[in-house]
Amino acid sequence: MGFIEALLETKLARLREVILPLDRVLIAFSGGVDSTLVLKVAYDLLGSNALGVTASSPSLPRAELQEAIDLARHIGAPHRLIETGELQNPDYAANPVNRCYFCKAELYTALAPLAAREGYRYILDGSHAGDLADFRPGEKAAREHQVCSPLREAALIKKEIHSLARHLGLPNWDKPASACLSSRIPHGIAVTAETLQQIECAESVLRNLGFRQVRVRHHNEIARIEVSPEEFTRLIENREAVLRGLKEAGYLFVTLDLAGFKSGSLNLLHLREERR
Repeated sequence: MGFIEALLETKLARLREVILPLDRVLIAFSGGVDSTLVLKVAYDLLGSNALGVTASSPSLPRAELQEAIDLARHIGAPHRLIETGELQNPDYAANPVNRCYFCKAELYTALAPLAAREGYRYILDGSHAGDLADFRPGEKAAREHQVCSPLREAALIKKEIHSLARHLGLPNWDKPASACLSSRIPHGIAVTAETLQQIECAESVLRNLGFRQVRVRHHNEIARIEVSPEEFTRLIENREAVLRGLKEAGYLFVTLDLAGFKSGSLNLLHLREERR
């Protein structure tokens, strides 16, 4: 066994050590690789005492919801869907810089009574050690609700999570980072169900053309497309289909961001304001 493989085995052993004593857990399961790894390891250790719960709301693309259902079925773990109503919260809908706090607060407020009613001792999430370096207002809500983050406790970073997911045979081990549809809307522009549906429709056009790592940033009548620079040529080759699809989604102007894809790129506006 090489050094890298031995390190991963050590990290996996540590993750198991973190989860095993928790006995009966509810996992906030989005279908991303992080929470999928938590659900997989928890189910392997605890069996039916590990329940994955996915929140269905307009900010989650329907394709992502179906993927979460399929992943839970693949793992064999118990899985449940709940409805969350963050859009009904004016603090969330106003889209402030800490919008994610109100989203996560809504989620954990919905999960807590379910956990209490059915005897799940802990709520787990998919936060990892690398998240500490990013701007994540939702972490405050997690702390307020005593949510446990086993990936963080095991000192796992994103690259290691992908490697472990592959090692454990998870089909989404190489899934690109994702985020809720509201993250495509600049802070200060209201989040509405109609806008989220428009963004989902626009991104579906690009995904159906084979683009995996993609964002459509919503600037009212302008769609700003982010894909990796390596895919610029393919995007231009599909120019007519992209234009047709995004205009059908409701955008008047369709642009390509020459900086390429960057997760959380709209946070740059917030960070610039903080420096002033």
